Amino acid sequence: MSLAPRLAEGIAALGFSIPHETQVRLLQYLALIQKWNHVHNLTAVREPETMLARHLLDSLAIIPYITGERIVDVGSGAGLPGIPLALVHPEWHVALVESNHKKAIFLQQARIELSLKNVEVVAERVENFSSAEGFDTVISRAFSDLADFVRLGGHLCRQGDGEGRLVAMKGIYPHEELAQLKPELDPLFIVEKVLPITVPGLEAERHLVVMKRYA
Repeated sequence: MSLAPRLAEGIAALGFSIPHETQVRLLQYLALIQKWNHVHNLTAVREPETMLARHLLDSLAIIPYITGERIVDVGSGAGLPGIPLALVHPEWHVALVESNHKKAIFLQQARIELSLKNVEVVAERVENFSSAEGFDTVISRAFSDLADFVRLGGHLCRQGDGEGRLVAMKGIYPHEELAQLKPELDPLFIVEKVLPITVPGLEAERHLVVMKRYA
């Protein structure tokens, strides 16, 4: 089976409805990763079918848990999950923060080739990036452990109305990382929920840690 019907099946399994033209652009993005991967080593995953589940569908599976329309993807790497989110929701503003120069160049090229007018590429370390407006959802996929995520990315979370969230994409249930969080040291965030996520075509466990800014 080719990638297009696999993607369509995966999206249907997630319970989504994504226009055909957007699915085509998602596969164009996957092809860009494959093309650039030969030189820039964007991801250790090489097989297109595996990329489809581990990258595209893994990113799309978190859409129901995104809060607001201003999203920042911390340690974006190859643009995951930020670019799939931006493709499916062009009304969202998605910032991709990536300090690795080669990966940031790829993100800029992907933004241009996919005509992603709602994407901003930030080529610097997350702790050095700031936004006056803040972001509704600060998300990371493979950036750091939870304590460092809060410490380095927490300042990007929108303040004032209790709606900002830090969202960390994890594999198995992160017992040790959760135990290392010290509310008394950083009382601005609490763990709101830890959700199991099912990704079509992926047998590995996935969890989403949602942390709420409450001050």
